[in-house]
Amino acid sequence: MSLIRRRHRNMPSLNTASLPDLIFVVLFFFMIVTHMRTETLKVEYTVPKGTELTHPVKKSTVVHIHIGKPIGHKDNSSSAVQINGRIVPIERIAEAVSAERSSMLPEDKNKLTISLKADRKTPMSIITAVKQQLRKANALNISYSAEEKEK
Repeated sequence: MSLIRRRHRNMPSLNTASLPDLIFVVLFFFMIVTHMRTETLKVEYTVPKGTELTHPVKKSTVVHIHIGKPIGHKDNSSSAVQINGRIVPIERIAEAVSAERSSMLPEDKNKLTISLKADRKTPMSIITAVKQQLRKANALNISYSAEEKEK
């Protein structure tokens, strides 16, 4: 006979009452941290590749200018300029950049940076015309966007 009796203990089940709370906390965290795109592109562009690339320090002072062929147009020779979500003729770029600068905070107006994202096949004459308009608007800090070159 056996002198020691073994008790059969059942494992307690895992308490999952707080699991929905944990899921909502994680969901809320990702909703706060994720940056949503605020503008839709109306031009197609393929950025050139570069080797010495840096990121802007403060994104609220950056005005994005996209140069490329308009989406939906069959004419490949024309280029369109998009500034923060709207198509602007080249002659009116200075006015559009000045309007963007006036909507900024007073301490950010002097730190205005233009992020120029142009298609790699855009003629240099168009980029020069855009730069001339930026000079008229006194937007002299220009950042050219590119992709990292593979080594």
